[in-house]
Amino acid sequence: MLSTLFTSSRLRAALLAAASATLVAATLPPPEPLGIGDPLFPYLGNPGYDVLTYDLAFTYSGDNGKPLDAITKIDATATRRLDRINLDFTHGEVRSVEVDGAAAEFATAGEDLVITPAEEVDEGERMRITVHHTSDPSGEGGGWLRTTDGLAMANQADAGHRVFPGNDHPADKAYFTFRITVPKRLTAVANGLRVAKAVAGRHATFVYRTKHPMATELAQVSIGDSAVVHREGPGGLPVRDVVPAADRDLLEPWLKKTPDQIRWMERQVGTYPFETYGLLIAGADTGFELETQTLSLFERSLFTSSAFSEWYVDSVMVHELAHQWFGDSVSPRTWSDLWLNEGHATWYEARYAQEHAGKTLETRMRDAYRRSDGWRVDGGPPAAPKPPKPGDQISLFRPIVYDGSALVLYALRQEIGADAFGRLERDWVRIHRDGTATTADFTALASEVAGRDLSAFFTAWLYGRTTPPMPGHPDWRSDPPKAAKSRETGVTAGPNRATIDESATRPGINPGRHAL
Repeated sequence: MLSTLFTSSRLRAALLAAASATLVAATLPPPEPLGIGDPLFPYLGNPGYDVLTYDLAFTYSGDNGKPLDAITKIDATATRRLDRINLDFTHGEVRSVEVDGAAAEFATAGEDLVITPAEEVDEGERMRITVHHTSDPSGEGGGWLRTTDGLAMANQADAGHRVFPGNDHPADKAYFTFRITVPKRLTAVANGLRVAKAVAGRHATFVYRTKHPMATELAQVSIGDSAVVHREGPGGLPVRDVVPAADRDLLEPWLKKTPDQIRWMERQVGTYPFETYGLLIAGADTGFELETQTLSLFERSLFTSSAFSEWYVDSVMVHELAHQWFGDSVSPRTWSDLWLNEGHATWYEARYAQEHAGKTLETRMRDAYRRSDGWRVDGGPPAAPKPPKPGDQISLFRPIVYDGSALVLYALRQEIGADAFGRLERDWVRIHRDGTATTADFTALASEVAGRDLSAFFTAWLYGRTTPPMPGHPDWRSDPPKAAKSRETGVTAGPNRATIDESATRPGINPGRHAL
C-alpha cells in the first residue's frame, strides 16, 4: 500500500511538472533571433549569459566534403533570468540539446538556435548547454575551409557559428577545449597546446586547450596530412608550425624566421601574450591570411609563389603576429573597433619593413595620406566604418581599416611624440590583456599618457569625413576621392588573390590582398 501511494505521488508530481512546462511553453512568444546590437553585425551575439568555456568535439571521416559529427558543450553564467537561451548557429543539423543534463526543446530562427530549457535558469546561475549536431564544411561564407588534404577554419568576422553553436561575438571571450577525432594517418591541431592524444583502432583523437580566453572568430582547427614542426622562441616559448608534410623542408627557411620576429615585436610592446605561437600553412587559395589565436593561418602559395618578394612575405608574417597582441589578446568590443586591430597590425608590419627592408614608414604614410579621403568615402572613417556588402562580410576589410588606420597612429605619434606613443602602446596591451576594449578606452588612455585632452584630435581623425592636417607635415595633401582611387596601382587581381607589381611605388601591403 505504501509503495502504491509513493508511486502515485511521484506520478502526480511528474504530471504536474509536465503540465507546468507545457503551460510555460504555451505562454512564450515564438522563437526569434537575437543579437547584442553591434552596429555592423546586429544579429551576432546573444544577451542574457556570459560564456566561460567551450568544449568542442569533432569527428572527421576523412572526406572534407561531408559533415562532421560534433558535440558542443558550453559552460556559461546567466546574467539575467532565462526562460530561453539563444545560440548563434547555422549550416548544421541539430540532433539534440540538453541544459544541465535535462533534455531541452529547440528551434531555429534565422541564424539562431533557440533553446527552451526544462527549467528556467536564474540570474547568476551557472549552466551547461550540450548540443549534438553536425558541422558542414560545404558551401561558401566562411567557417570551415577545405584544403588540399583536409580542413582548416576561417571564421572572421561572423562565421564561427557556421562551425559550432555559441555566442559568436568577440565581446564574449571564453576558454576553449578541442577534441578532434580523425583517421590515424592524419594530424589534427588546434589553438593552444596539445594536452592529450589517444589512438583507438583506425582513429586518433587529439585534445588541445587554450590557457587564455579567446573570441569565437579566432578559433582554429587544422586537419590534414601535416607535419608539426617544433622550435623554441624567446624565453622558452613553444613555437609550433603546422605545414603540409611534403613541404616541411621547402618551408623551413620561412618557419625559422618566427622566433626573431617575436623578439622584435616584444621589443616594441612587451612580452608575447599567449602560451604558444606558430604558422598554419594550408593548401588553399583564400586571398587572405588570418590571425587565429596562437596559430595564424597562411596560404601555402604566399611562401611558394615567385610573385611575392621576401620583404613582402616577412611583412605579412609580422602583420599576423602583431595581431596576437592587437585583436587577439586585446579584442574589439564591437566590430566598429576593428581599426584598433588592423591599424596596429599594419603599423608594426610597416615599421618592420622599414627596419628590415628599407621601406620607409614616412613614404608609406604620405602615400596613405594621399589616398585617405578616397578611402573614407568608400569605407567610412576608421572608427565608424560602413557595413560590409550583403553576403560579402569580408568586404568590411577595406583599405581604411589597414593603412587608413595606421595613418591615425602615425598622426598620433606625430602629435604626442615617439616616447609617449611607445608608452601608450605597451600600456594598452598590458592593461587590456585577455579582455576586450573600445575606441573610447584607447582615446582615454592616450589622453592620460599624453597628459592632455586629445578628444578633438581623435574626433577629427577617427570620425571625420575628410582627413585632418597631418601634424608636422603641413604640406601633405589628400587627393580628391576619384584621383585617390586612380592611385590604386601595382595590383594584378586574380580570382582569389592579388599579386604585387614590384615596379609599383606603393611600399605597403598589397591592397588587393587581405592580411586580416
